Amino acid sequence: MRWLIGLMFISSFAFASGGGGGQVEDLTMTWVGLLSMAIFVVAYYFVATEDKYELDKAKPALFAGTFIFMLIGIYFMINGKDPEPLHVNIQHLILEIAEIFFFLFVAMTFIETMIEMGVFNKLKYNLVSKGHDYKKLFWITGIIAFFLSPIADNLTTALILSTVLLTIDKDNKQFLVVGAINIVVAANAGGAWSPFGDVTTLMAWTAGKGTFVDFLYLLPASIVGYAITAVLLSRFVPEGKPAFDADSEENPTMMKGSKVVMGLGVFTIAMAVLSHQLFHFPAMWGMMFGLSVLKLYTYRMKIVHKNNDLDIFDQMSKVENNTLLFFFGILASVGALYFLGWLQLAAQVYDPAVAGPTISNIGVGFLSAIVDNVPVMSAVIKANPTMGLDQWMLVTLTAGVGGSMISFGSAAGVGVMGKLHGIYTFGAHMKYAWTIVIGYFASIAVWYLQYQILGIGA
Repeated sequence: MRWLIGLMFISSFAFASGGGGGQVEDLTMTWVGLLSMAIFVVAYYFVATEDKYELDKAKPALFAGTFIFMLIGIYFMINGKDPEPLHVNIQHLILEIAEIFFFLFVAMTFIETMIEMGVFNKLKYNLVSKGHDYKKLFWITGIIAFFLSPIADNLTTALILSTVLLTIDKDNKQFLVVGAINIVVAANAGGAWSPFGDVTTLMAWTAGKGTFVDFLYLLPASIVGYAITAVLLSRFVPEGKPAFDADSEENPTMMKGSKVVMGLGVFTIAMAVLSHQLFHFPAMWGMMFGLSVLKLYTYRMKIVHKNNDLDIFDQMSKVENNTLLFFFGILASVGALYFLGWLQLAAQVYDPAVAGPTISNIGVGFLSAIVDNVPVMSAVIKANPTMGLDQWMLVTLTAGVGGSMISFGSAAGVGVMGKLHGIYTFGAHMKYAWTIVIGYFASIAVWYLQYQILGIGA
C-alpha cells in the first residue's frame, strides 16, 4: 500500500503544473480513474522486474500508455462527454513524446554509424592494447564520461561509452554491470553542471533560472558526488585484464570519413542546443538537421571514396527500438494519469509550512530516479515556486544526479539498458544503488557548504 501511495505522490509531482496543456477533470474516483491507476502500477511493477520475468520493459510500458487512453476514450463515449479536452491533452503529449523520441533516435543512429565505421573497435584496441586491467579501464571510461557529457550531453556520452564497454569484454558481466553504472553516474553528474550536459539543465537555463556561469558553480558538488560513488563501486570491479593477444589481435582501422562523422556528431549536438537556445525550437529539430547532414555526407563518401558499404538506413534499423518505445509508453502513461486528475498535488510541497524548498528539492532527486528527471524538472519549472538562485541550482543538481539512483531514472540509464540488454538491468543496478545514494547526499553536502555557509555562487 505504501508503494502505491508513493507512486501516486510521485506521479502527482511529475505533471502537477500543466504537463498536459489542457483542461483536467477529476476522474480519479470513477471506474476509469481507478482502473487506470491499477494498470499503471502493475505495468510499472513489470518494468521494474524486467530481469526477473524476462519481459522487455517496453512491452508493459507501451501497453499501459496506449490502453489507458483507450479506456478514457470509452469513458467519454459512454458518458457523452465533450472529447475536445482529451484531444488537446493528447496533442500536447504527442509533442512532448516526439521531442524525446526523435532526439534519442538520431543519437542512436550516430552511435550505430560509428560502430559500423570501426570507431569503437579502434578505441577498444587503444585501451586494451596498453595492458590496462579492468579497474583502470573502469576509471578511464568513468572520467571520460564525466568530462564528455557537459559537451556531448549525458545520453550520447552514455551510449558511446557503454558501446566501448561491450567492445572491451562482452562476456564479463560483473565488469559490464559495474562499468555501466559508473558511466551512467558519471554522465549524469557531468551533465548537471553544464547547460548543454542534460535536458534538465538546458531547461533550467533557457527558463532563466541561472546564467551560463551560474551552472558552472555546480562542478564541485558534481565531481565530489561522482568520485565518492566511483570509489565505492571500484571495490566491485573484477580482478584481471581483458583477453588480448598482440600477435592475433589486428590493429583495426577506421573507415574513411569516420573522423568527419565524429565531428558531425558533435555538430549535431551543437545544433540541437543552439536551435533550442536561439530559435526556441525543440532540441530534436537540431538533431534531425544533423541527421540530414550525415546522410548527405554518406552520399558524398560513395562518390569520393567509392564507399558503398555504409548505408544510414541500415544503421537506423539497428537502433534500440525497445528504448524508444519504453519512453513512449511511460510518458503516455503519466500523461494519461495527469488528464484523469491524479497528478494535482505537488506544487504545494514547496510551501514552507509543508516541506519547504530545500527538502522538496532533495526529494526531487528521488522522484527523478523513479519517474525520469525530464518530466520532474519540467513540473518544477512550470510550478515556478518562489526560490533564490541557490535553490534553483540545488534542484538542477538533484534532478540531474538523482536520476542515476534507478536504472531508468534518466535518459542515460535507459539508453544503456537498451545497449546492454539483459546485462545492465533494474535488478543489477539496484544491487549497487546504495553507492549512488551516498554520492547523492555527498553532492548535496557540498552544495550546502558552498551556497549556504560560504556563499559561493549564490
